[in-house]
Amino acid sequence: MQDYFTIDTIKKILSPEEILAGNFGLEKEGLRITSNGKLALTPHPEIFGKKLENPYITTDFSESQVEIVTPTFHSIDEAYHYLSFIVDIVNTNISDDEYIWNSSLPCIIPPSDKIPLAKYSNSDNGKQAEIYRKNLAKKYGTKKQLISGIHYNFSFTEETIKKLHENYHKNIEYKEFKNQLYLKIVRNYLRYKWLIIYLTGASVGAHETFTTECTKLMNKTDEKNSFYSTEGPSFRNASCGYKNLLPLYPRYDSINNFISDVNSFIEDGSLSEAKELYTQIRLKPKDRDDVLKSLKQDGILYIEIRTVDINPFDKCGITKLDMNFIHLFIIYLLITDETDYPNWQADGVINEELTAQSGYRTDTKLIKDGEKITIKEWATEILEKMKEMNTELQLNSEDILDTIQEKIENPSKTYGKELAEIIKHKGFIDSQISIAKHNKETSFDIIDIDYIKNDEKLYEFYTKSLPNKKI
Repeated sequence: MQDYFTIDTIKKILSPEEILAGNFGLEKEGLRITSNGKLALTPHPEIFGKKLENPYITTDFSESQVEIVTPTFHSIDEAYHYLSFIVDIVNTNISDDEYIWNSSLPCIIPPSDKIPLAKYSNSDNGKQAEIYRKNLAKKYGTKKQLISGIHYNFSFTEETIKKLHENYHKNIEYKEFKNQLYLKIVRNYLRYKWLIIYLTGASVGAHETFTTECTKLMNKTDEKNSFYSTEGPSFRNASCGYKNLLPLYPRYDSINNFISDVNSFIEDGSLSEAKELYTQIRLKPKDRDDVLKSLKQDGILYIEIRTVDINPFDKCGITKLDMNFIHLFIIYLLITDETDYPNWQADGVINEELTAQSGYRTDTKLIKDGEKITIKEWATEILEKMKEMNTELQLNSEDILDTIQEKIENPSKTYGKELAEIIKHKGFIDSQISIAKHNKETSFDIIDIDYIKNDEKLYEFYTKSLPNKKI
């Protein structure tokens, strides 16, 4: 299909405000821990209500793994503020002797058979959720399931997409046009995801109770029963991370082909269902309970970026700077030409793992359309093109791109490098306990009750779902 999403086309049709208009949402996972850095084995706090009914606070794989979900907002500031607020609610309503581990790789964890799987109600949905998690535990092990991250949810506004469609491409059905827009972003994201890993990677340490598959890849020890790396930013995204047992490469040229391929993976036993496809970016439908059917009927509603590590230096696990950069990056992926190179998905995974494990090494080279290139060279090339995009589309994001360029030119400014230095002096477990305790203390200090009262849904949740709230 013809590429309708070029910089020339977009700047003729859309204003800078329309290009930047979007819908933003965040999901954050985090383990509950005790004061000594061990996984809390207590049940999910009753104060947060039933997991399948609370839209803001639930669990992921484990009973000990809290998952926070924001609604959708029209600005990054709103989404970030809302996430910050729910983080404060969680911190101030868990047990006094429990804290939230603000790091992607786990705390001190018990033997695999002692890690508590999430429990649900006796409803059909609850039973299915438990069966699904039991099967995952058998297939992938329970330790990797405790790996946590940030999910960045995004869609362009319908007004923006409709304006593009109406001005140029009425010969294509709107749903197909919208699908093709998001599919192009997804294809390019899978090519360039290594850059997000380099910039947001912050999983460089692990305790000895985590998998040896992961700790053996780390080149340093803190002499306190933990390991860490000075060579790569994100062992959550490394070869030892939580990934499908076999590489799976569905086609992303059309929704029909994507659905056909995922169904074939399910039929041959590679996947139990569609949501077990652990790709770095997901096509999200209107009906999340029947993904493939809804994608077919309704098309793509939004995209979910799953690459981002929890940033231990921010209580929300992600900074507004990184949220803004990812937004610009999505626009860049939409307007960037694609090549005919056939092995782009397989090489994308190679580049993902090379960057995650050895992205700070100057001799690390990625594969760009079959040719070797250093991370710094390729990243600089992308940043230069993003700066040109910023100028041509008048996005006024020079400061964001300049800050990102500093991290490319000087790896010591990245989160992974900063964290490795802290671990070197304070140890992995002790440093992360300190962060978790500090976050809880500040949550009591700054929680904004007035903010709740201005949001009807949050106010209802706060007053009705937290009857024994502490504040």
